[in-house]
Amino acid sequence: MPDLCDLSFPLPQKPGMVPPPPGEESQIVILPPGWQSYLSPQGRRYYVNTTTNETTWERPSSSPGIPASPGPHRSSLPPTVNGYHVAGTPAHPPETAHMSVRKSTGDSQNLGSSSPGKKQSKENTITINCVTFPHPDTMPEQQLLKPTEWSYCDYFWADKKDPQGNGTVAGFELLLQKQLKGKQMQKEMSEFIRERIKIEEEYAKNLAKLSQNSLAAQEEGSLGEAWAQVKKSLADEAEVHLKFSAKLHSEVEKPLMNFRENFKKDMKKCDHHIADLRKQLASRYAAVEKARKALTERQRDLEMKTQQLEIKLSNKTEEDIKKARRKSTQAGDDLMRCVDLYNQAQSKWFEEMVTTTLELERLEVERVEMIRQHLCQYTQLRHETDMFNQSTVEPVDQLLRKVDPAKDRELWVREHKTGNIRPVDMEI
Repeated sequence: MPDLCDLSFPLPQKPGMVPPPPGEESQIVILPPGWQSYLSPQGRRYYVNTTTNETTWERPSSSPGIPASPGPHRSSLPPTVNGYHVAGTPAHPPETAHMSVRKSTGDSQNLGSSSPGKKQSKENTITINCVTFPHPDTMPEQQLLKPTEWSYCDYFWADKKDPQGNGTVAGFELLLQKQLKGKQMQKEMSEFIRERIKIEEEYAKNLAKLSQNSLAAQEEGSLGEAWAQVKKSLADEAEVHLKFSAKLHSEVEKPLMNFRENFKKDMKKCDHHIADLRKQLASRYAAVEKARKALTERQRDLEMKTQQLEIKLSNKTEEDIKKARRKSTQAGDDLMRCVDLYNQAQSKWFEEMVTTTLELERLEVERVEMIRQHLCQYTQLRHETDMFNQSTVEPVDQLLRKVDPAKDRELWVREHKTGNIRPVDMEI
């Protein structure tokens, strides 16, 4: 029972090259300029004009107006998901859990959906955790949905062993874990900014208190003016830091918290939606297995009754054989119906996986960009605060440069002098 991660998958074909149909391996069909070939999730080839976005089941001809091969009428194709041409699962799936490879049985090999686009030979598929993948030995080429970038929508289809080896984790669950980790990091960043705000507020409070201190208030002259300006600058700086803390709250912390709450709601919707679809897919798969088992039992019963009638070991009549044949046919019809419902459920899950993973991609880019912008806002506010703080000490510098002890002495003497007549010696 091979592990999917150990299986070799072919590389995506070059755009514009179409593999030849069976029996024509010696010919390579070149598509006209601007056309590319893809495979739908059901394995049917279609063609896309990358210039006009036209899609068609017919292979385009290099001569205008002349179809290359007979086929269905040209139309807008369904295999487009969220604006991208769907070509199935990625060419290089990630490591997956160890799962069994399902083999076909002669009883049910030709049963299934009556829709040609949904028929899939059992020999060409493997089923892993209720999801059907192409068999690596016979799989057709599968283009990546977004071949020019490492997109979520291409690399998380299969399940993966959990680190403890106790079970498997769905690829989508890994994406959710990454997003939830990002949400937690954003919460911690908000808490960090909140602590920074508290420090600023406490610092501003202490600066304002210190500016009111009366120590050295009796200093006189130009030095006394400079000292008074030192204390006033503390009050001005306290105001600057209060404004800085208020802006940090309104322009950094609050937006981070609001975005986190919205992000949390989006994650919850995505998680429940995909989980429900995956449960439905598992339910449909169980129904297929039950119907397959019922068909095998009906066919075995029909074969046994037919053999007994042929060798005259039973009194079974032709009517009994007809009844068993009707039950076998009904079981086959039930199996086809269950397979069709399973394929519908898997197709719905596939489409929603693409849409949702691309939405997760968008949210992750938005989260990172939002945090980057608000951290830039933090640094900008910090620069502004430093500039304002510098402006509070500039008057102090100016006054300190004007401190003149000689001038101060002159002013003080003029104000406090008691007389300029000096004493002389006493005469006899």
